Amino acid sequence: MSPRPRRSYDQYCSAARALDAVGDRWTLLIVRELLAGPRRYTDLHADLPGVSTDVLASRLKDMEREGLTTRRRLPPPGAAYVYELTARGRGLLPVLEALGAWGAGELGERRPTDAVRAHWFALPLLRALREAGAAEGLVEVRLEEGDFHLYADARAEGEDGPVYGEGPAPGEPDARLVLDAATCAALGRGEAGLRDAVRDGRVGVTGDGPAAKALREG
Repeated sequence: MSPRPRRSYDQYCSAARALDAVGDRWTLLIVRELLAGPRRYTDLHADLPGVSTDVLASRLKDMEREGLTTRRRLPPPGAAYVYELTARGRGLLPVLEALGAWGAGELGERRPTDAVRAHWFALPLLRALREAGAAEGLVEVRLEEGDFHLYADARAEGEDGPVYGEGPAPGEPDARLVLDAATCAALGRGEAGLRDAVRDGRVGVTGDGPAAKALREG
């Protein structure tokens, strides 16, 4: 079966060209998931509640055609296919951060129909760490919804490697943060800075790395 024709706004404008590549529903959220590193199709489907299998498969094919992702087979014993971002796909990190900051004001009370995953707070917290002058090293974050970790150094410049990961940090983190989803949302909305939240007791900080020291000394 031949691939579906590439849709385009047919406008000589960089914004329109960008939307030709990433403007379809779910595409940027797939990028959000792949910023954690290579993911299997089943993992992507589990962390994108609401997407159908047909739509996810179609978006992944489109993203590969646009040069945003690649697919490769893991060696045994894994022997599964994984999807991962190319350098071009990773270049969407600052776009997602800006989009998240723009939409943060829409995060009011969580609706009964809203799904949530702990790692969805990774990008807002990455920005909060940067604004607090604490974007250094490996940071582990503990929420009631689960744990995740951030590579808090300047990952927006397109370096290889994940921006964040699910679960506890792979090794002793430079800083460990303990907070709740409501505080994460408030930080994302800019209602408080991370240092203020630490000082007020809404965020617990442990660790001996520069990030932990910067937050405690703020």
